Amino acid sequence: MNPSARADETPLDQGEQDYEELSPAERYRLARRRAAEQATALYAFRELYEFPLDEFQVEACEALEAGHGVLVAAPTGSGKTIVGEFAVHLALTEGRKCFYTTPIKALSNQKYADLVRRYGAAKVGLLTGDNTVNGEAPIVVMTTEVLRNMLYAGSQTLGGLGYVVMDEVHYLADRFRGAVWEEVIIHLPESVTLVSLSATVSNAEEFGDWLDTVRGGTKVIVSEHRPVPLWQHVMAGHRMFDLFAEPERDGRPKAGGRPGKSVNPELVRLARAENDRTAHFSRRGRGRGMPKGRPGRVWTPNRIDVIERLDREGLLPAITFVFSRAGCEAAVQQCVQAGLRLTDDAERAQIRELVEGRTEAIPSEDLHVLGYFEWLDALERGFAAHHAGMLPAFKEVVEELFVRGLVKAVFATETLALGINMPARSVVLEKLTKWNGETHADVTPGEYTQLTGRAGRRGIDIEGHAVVLWQRGLDPEALGGLAGTRTYPLKSSFRPSYNMAVNLVHQFGRHRSRELLETSFAQFQADRSVVGIARQVQRNEEGLEGYREAMTCHLGDFDEYMSLRRELKERETRLAKEGAAQRRAGAADSLERLRPGDVIHVPAGKFAGLAVVLDPGVPPVGRHGHRQQWQEGPRPLVLTAERQVKRLALIDFPVPVQPVERLRIPKSFNARSPQSRRDLASALRTRAGHIEPPESARARKGRGAASGANDDPELSRLRKAIRQHPCHGCDDRENHARWGERYVRLRRDTEQLERRMRSRTNSVARTFDRVCAVLTDLDYLKGDQVTEDGMRLARLYGDLDLLASECLREGVWNGLDPAELAACVSALVYESRQSDDPIPDRLPEGRAKHALHEMVRIWGRLDALEDEHGVTQQDNWSRREPDLGFAWAVHRWASGDGLNSVLREADMPAGDFVRWTKQVIDVLGQLQDAAPADGEVRRNARKAVDAVLRGIIAYSSVA
Repeated sequence: MNPSARADETPLDQGEQDYEELSPAERYRLARRRAAEQATALYAFRELYEFPLDEFQVEACEALEAGHGVLVAAPTGSGKTIVGEFAVHLALTEGRKCFYTTPIKALSNQKYADLVRRYGAAKVGLLTGDNTVNGEAPIVVMTTEVLRNMLYAGSQTLGGLGYVVMDEVHYLADRFRGAVWEEVIIHLPESVTLVSLSATVSNAEEFGDWLDTVRGGTKVIVSEHRPVPLWQHVMAGHRMFDLFAEPERDGRPKAGGRPGKSVNPELVRLARAENDRTAHFSRRGRGRGMPKGRPGRVWTPNRIDVIERLDREGLLPAITFVFSRAGCEAAVQQCVQAGLRLTDDAERAQIRELVEGRTEAIPSEDLHVLGYFEWLDALERGFAAHHAGMLPAFKEVVEELFVRGLVKAVFATETLALGINMPARSVVLEKLTKWNGETHADVTPGEYTQLTGRAGRRGIDIEGHAVVLWQRGLDPEALGGLAGTRTYPLKSSFRPSYNMAVNLVHQFGRHRSRELLETSFAQFQADRSVVGIARQVQRNEEGLEGYREAMTCHLGDFDEYMSLRRELKERETRLAKEGAAQRRAGAADSLERLRPGDVIHVPAGKFAGLAVVLDPGVPPVGRHGHRQQWQEGPRPLVLTAERQVKRLALIDFPVPVQPVERLRIPKSFNARSPQSRRDLASALRTRAGHIEPPESARARKGRGAASGANDDPELSRLRKAIRQHPCHGCDDRENHARWGERYVRLRRDTEQLERRMRSRTNSVARTFDRVCAVLTDLDYLKGDQVTEDGMRLARLYGDLDLLASECLREGVWNGLDPAELAACVSALVYESRQSDDPIPDRLPEGRAKHALHEMVRIWGRLDALEDEHGVTQQDNWSRREPDLGFAWAVHRWASGDGLNSVLREADMPAGDFVRWTKQVIDVLGQLQDAAPADGEVRRNARKAVDAVLRGIIAYSSVA
């Protein structure tokens, strides 16, 4: 025992021999400390786990038990959810409720199953919109949107709520759904303790400061330690390279730098050699016999080679991120066709038993449509795909088989990295670029961290492995920077929606609502940026004071004198631009009057001099007799005196041009024939060589500009005022003027900064004001009062909430049968994967088609109203146009058509069909609440849910 340690700091795990050496007083204090710890909830909670808790987990749990809220930011797989589970434990211990929220239904289902196994079904509930199980239980797992809706509705279920766990809270950066997290955080009662669990973000302290501001008493716990170390590799050809150089035994890294952080020099040399070799063969052309795609000794390993290599190295199970749904499916087929098999007979039997048990509710005719038998064959071999286009039930099976170690290789899109708990021993990245919906973009450091964070299973693997496949042009240094960077800033995507506005005004009134919105993380971040801008403005103000002093003149007000000089310069510039525009218009007009055979002097450019016009190059005449306008102006084709045939542009004619002669062009003239060009050029020189060229274009421009300037009375006034100003006679005038120019530039910069400050201060509240202005025009709000129509809008959630409300108010959906209503609702939720997808070829006929067109018309009217009030798409996503691309498929499905025909005609994967149909059901459920109680829309919405909720939609437990 350390003699300098105090007696009351005796370790609790003191051995028996040491214990005998303690004094009676020390033994007493130790016993009291042990008794005090055993009396804590954390002590009992620790007994539930077979492994000791990490330091950050203990710190967070102790803070929770002390009554603090916590923000825990830690890497994927580090065990953050332990802290959330401790909040559940505390709630049960204290006789209070705990809501455990997740961003997606798949995570909610998984967490529900975990908690049921621990506490029993009687104590755990589930609310996801699809499923309502034991909603009044002391522990309820739900999606964040469900909790938001409960808060706005003032649900009785909130009674007794003590803790809310927000798992994956970094989702508040999501551009489409992130606002929900902030709404919940702002509106939760003060008595509720918030447990926020986040991936590692670079601005955790900033987010924690905001939580502390709006919730109070929040402790930030950041851990960057991975419980399972991660090794980074590059697989090139048949070789596997470590990305970073290994340190020597004495701790010094090879090739210098910090241990584990210097990029492997062998890999750097290889990349340089391959780049040089590629450049060499690019210059010489492909060598004889060189295999296509292999300029040298290194190539991108194919998927079969990768899986076989990982299997030999003992690095399976592995997740390979492909970034393409089609690529995932193709990878599985390649493995099957290559005859690969990663499972033994016993494992295959377990796989078949689990699959058949989980899919027994699916009708046999649908199994063929869903590709069940090919999918099962791949599973039995140990392979599977995982992406959003798969049937949810199939994805769940893949997840369970992978966690059990029965499926050894999964090919997935990046959505898996943000979803359920599915760790692997290895993660493979085929490329470092991915399609983001608009372009192929590089993987960011945050995305790289999120993807590779799946590697290394806690309690199973002693280390994880991230493997990047060699691609031509790969830069190991850049990859090292990507792998070594932990920059993943959390940025708010909060913006007030129409639904949010009416709910806030109903509960708090306009003034209080603005105050609440000003407490959002979005405003918090904007205000923080304003602080930096304000500091820069302050520094500029100090600089302006110095410049003002340096430009002071003893003869008069030099600031006034500088203003006159500035006005003069601006006036001259404006007149010059106007003159240039007039000359450009005159030049274009003169070119349009040219005819073949006209001899001209080209006034400027590379081909200045004599030329004969071969083709005037004017725009064609349109169908109605009007000449079309070309943005670049006429483009005459000419032959120069030096026998060059060139098409000129308006830039070659800074001044108008006039023909100086006419020359007959022979009908046999061929611009491609050197002899034809020589003969015509000779005739040009003979015919027009004696003609004097007009004055230079520069001289004519200058003369024109001077003439315009001399004729301008405002210029004359300014010049006279400058000459008469007292400061004009100062001997030090130009020195003062130099300081004055600096003063003007700095003041202009300062004014721009001040405008930025004003735009960011109260920016969220100003957006709220614009949204409320739209709602007031539409009679949803009257001051602090929410109208009856507004209360209907308060029950409609989604991007197009206002459009849905207007359709109800105008009776657009009256008279529709259930299938037609489902088709119309689909336009509110569906978004084509490609934003430029064409208008669908097929729409339901009759009343549904008319209603869909009416919805587009109403959206156009709302869009114009938003323009009028300055509501941009950045302010509110409701500006998205309704998408009719899913209407036909939903209509056919709700009408009873079979899965095969619906999917074939919709040309849509089963997973997408299920996901969008589930969202249609969500909105139909909202219509049941929002539509008039005795109206047909409410009745048909209920019937539409029954019509749609069948087959694969009914037995899909995840949306």
